[in-house]
Amino acid sequence: MQFQDRTVVHMDMDTFFVSVERLINSGLRGKPVIIGSLSDRGVVASCSYEARMFGVHSAMPMKMALNLCRDAIVIRGDMDLYSKYSALVTEVIAGRAPLYEKASIDEHYLDITGMDKFFGACKWTHELRQTIINETGLPVSCGLSINKTVSKIAAGEAKPNGEKQVEKDSVIPFLYPLPIRKMPMIGLKTCNLLTSMGVSTIGVLRSIPVEMIESVLGKNGIEIWKRANGIDLSPVVPYSEEKSISTEKTFGTDTIDVNMLEQLIITMTEKLCFRLRKKEKLASVVTVKIRYANYDTHTLQSRIAYTSLDHLLIGKAAELFKRLYQRRMLVRLVGVKLGGLIQGAQQLSLFDDNGSRTRLYLSMDKIRMRYGSAAIRRASGLVCK
Repeated sequence: MQFQDRTVVHMDMDTFFVSVERLINSGLRGKPVIIGSLSDRGVVASCSYEARMFGVHSAMPMKMALNLCRDAIVIRGDMDLYSKYSALVTEVIAGRAPLYEKASIDEHYLDITGMDKFFGACKWTHELRQTIINETGLPVSCGLSINKTVSKIAAGEAKPNGEKQVEKDSVIPFLYPLPIRKMPMIGLKTCNLLTSMGVSTIGVLRSIPVEMIESVLGKNGIEIWKRANGIDLSPVVPYSEEKSISTEKTFGTDTIDVNMLEQLIITMTEKLCFRLRKKEKLASVVTVKIRYANYDTHTLQSRIAYTSLDHLLIGKAAELFKRLYQRRMLVRLVGVKLGGLIQGAQQLSLFDDNGSRTRLYLSMDKIRMRYGSAAIRRASGLVCK
């Protein structure tokens, strides 16, 4: 089988939230640690390898996790702190890698194709990993291979805190014996379906005719089959490709209606949040903009922990508007921008005790996806047209 001649690195921060907490509190090292909501109704956001030995895993109900590991140390979690350390890791990578993609708060892809002409790709990757460890104090595992899929799986096999290279000729032998759950794109539901069909390893999956996989899994089945065969043409997307999304409204008649302006800020931010979740992106900067009737334009921005949740971003936007609008002059335009974007589906309410809020967001997005973004809105924004 012919593979595309690329060199891709996947950097994955090991048990990232736990590792950050251990930097702050060394007494947590070697102990079973669970990050997540302190409520029995909450879920596990992250857990240490010591906790995993008892069967604990991410997204598990907290009550079940504590039944499995009664001696676990539970920490509420601090996304502001985790976002800060994520930025430090990204800064190290940005200063050395020719092309990188920030895939999530704790994952990066690097395309170092062609660097073997000047440096050894394996040696360069090893040195970068050591630099991250030395400058941040955080453990990191990395995989080096021919594409994003194989390098990600390799990084998973290198954990904890290790390195693994899978050369072109070794891709199929490397993938063949691995369980299908280790492949990107295969979630729990798909894994259970394939297992019920007798497909338990990547080797078995790649041997099935692609037409059969498509009939069972639809169009996604074709991509899953390709990746099981070591084929992944998806590029490493530059981190700076999309830094922000924004919206603004210019009024036909200048206004001083503060209630209407506040409601409009809520409506604008709510729509931007839906766009974030639809694109599976998270924002870390909120900016509010006001242009007065005399064309004076003022903006105010604030950093926030990576999120795409309405109540967090709307609250920050409303706060910024109240701080910004002090002149009580006629307003010509208002706008909201969400910036510092990274790819990554929101870990809905992992640190939130209110599980019903999670279900509400998922239900609202489902309605919007089917009937349009304006199909369901907050009552506080309904006055705005």
